[in-house]
Amino acid sequence: MSKRIIAVANQKGGVGKTTTSINLSSSLAHFNRRVLLIDMDPQGNASRGLGLDSSILKYTIFDGLFKGVDVNKIIRKTIMKNLDILPSSLILARMDVEMMSRQEHPYFMLKNLLKDIKKSYDYFIIDCPPSLGMLSINALVAANKVLIPVQCEYFALDAVAQVLSTIKQIQGEYNKELGIEGFLLTMFDSRTRLAIEISQEIRGLFKESTFLTQIPRNISVAEASAKGQPVNIFRPTSSGSTAYFSLAKEIMEHEQEG
Repeated sequence: MSKRIIAVANQKGGVGKTTTSINLSSSLAHFNRRVLLIDMDPQGNASRGLGLDSSILKYTIFDGLFKGVDVNKIIRKTIMKNLDILPSSLILARMDVEMMSRQEHPYFMLKNLLKDIKKSYDYFIIDCPPSLGMLSINALVAANKVLIPVQCEYFALDAVAQVLSTIKQIQGEYNKELGIEGFLLTMFDSRTRLAIEISQEIRGLFKESTFLTQIPRNISVAEASAKGQPVNIFRPTSSGSTAYFSLAKEIMEHEQEG
């Protein structure tokens, strides 16, 4: 199996990007895949969601990108043996400013950083910030696939159109290998007509590219994040945990495609 680098991206906030990044990573780790979760969001919620307090860490991904710190010294272990994390912190929000003094092409910094990782991983999952700025572009240039979470609500398709436009631009100029891993319907509530309509619309537009798995609204997922644990550790039999296990299985079915 070739190394799989999946960016979890959608410039719209609140669609479940970080929740998906954490719980997909932990579910893949549960199935004995070696996973590195890369936190590219200055808010650092993926780091916190795995129990790390980035304010007391010696190094975060910012130090690897801008201070020349060896990326292997930044990677931290998590409570799961197959899951490591490259943590983030608020200083990453300075990326645009720091870029101005750099000679290196600004869009390839993450790609170049990942080349220096010595440990072998099956999956790199990149949690992107809720914007299509420098950080997300770095993620899309480094990735070979994009997973797009889509919340079942109004304006969902507007956000999808913007992401697809950005992906097309990246494919044309910087990363022709970039493909779509799939659209993931999140916060799905089968009791609401709107959720069902959005679900049907996304599946109609992107038939083969939409995951069969839908992530339900589930209080256990939110509680798990607050406790700094993936939901499959915090409450393994919850509907949220079951859904992310199902998503991981769908993604593992794509492994032979490269």
